Amino acid sequence: MKDRRKSYGDQGEIAAAAFLEKEGVRILQKNFRCRYGEIDLIGWDGYYYLVLEVKYRYTSDYGEASEAVDYRKQQKICLTFDYYRMKKQLDEFTPVRFDIVEIDRYGRCHWLKNAFDYIGYDT
Repeated sequence: MKDRRKSYGDQGEIAAAAFLEKEGVRILQKNFRCRYGEIDLIGWDGYYYLVLEVKYRYTSDYGEASEAVDYRKQQKICLTFDYYRMKKQLDEFTPVRFDIVEIDRYGRCHWLKNAFDYIGYDT
């Protein structure tokens, strides 16, 4: 079961990256990992660094895919981006936006811009 979910997740990230590139986003990093967590995609739209969480759901019986990105997951994504920012020597004023790309069972992408705000690790 876990291998199948991983495969769907990998396919979803490929589909999301292709969708975003068609929308004018330049993908800078895929699957950025560090000890704090993982960011599925990091992109640039000409104005913002985009921190993108990709979520796939076959059915909405248990809620929308974006609902799986709860407060704790958001906080982990933000902490991971802080590490990315440090590694890339980006200052704290670098414009960043946290988005979610939902992928339905038909492979359609739904881009939720400004899905959540930055959450500092001291909050």
